[in-house]
Amino acid sequence: MSVTNLENKKKLPITPNILLSFLNEHQISFKLFKHKPLISVEDSKSIQALVFPSNRYSVHIKNLYLRDKKKNNYLVTCEQDKKIDLKRLKEKIKSDRLSFGSPKRLFQNLGVLPGAVSPFCMLNGIKNKVDFYCDFNLKGYKKIFLHPFTYNETIYMNLDDLEKFLSKYNIIINWIEL
Repeated sequence: MSVTNLENKKKLPITPNILLSFLNEHQISFKLFKHKPLISVEDSKSIQALVFPSNRYSVHIKNLYLRDKKKNNYLVTCEQDKKIDLKRLKEKIKSDRLSFGSPKRLFQNLGVLPGAVSPFCMLNGIKNKVDFYCDFNLKGYKKIFLHPFTYNETIYMNLDDLEKFLSKYNIIINWIEL
């Protein structure tokens, strides 16, 4: 990790420990896994069978931080293997041409470094007017794996509990079919 990334990590708006205390405060049940840094879906897939419990009711996700030409910011969450067509997505969310947000904007708007993005980032994103979209297909799962503001830990929890937790902070999940 570069010196710049280490400096940024110290300035994170919400740290993994703060998030864990929020979850405990709201009596949200979860399991925390510590592991080597997982920056991409490919990294994650390389250890999933070895580290995480797996069944047809749990889902690993990917999260896309996007920006349109009007400078609107979006977080889109879906199953890790889902192929996303940005041209089709822009129509579904009623946006202009979409592109991936830069690491600098990612940190400014969601408070994380690349590889650590998850729905929890909306705790920062709501303050920065980031719109949050989730693929409706995720509702077919009971449990979800997601990063807690870092890429060397993963939380395993009920999807319903994640929804309830986010709603306590007035975070709206826009459910769409991707």
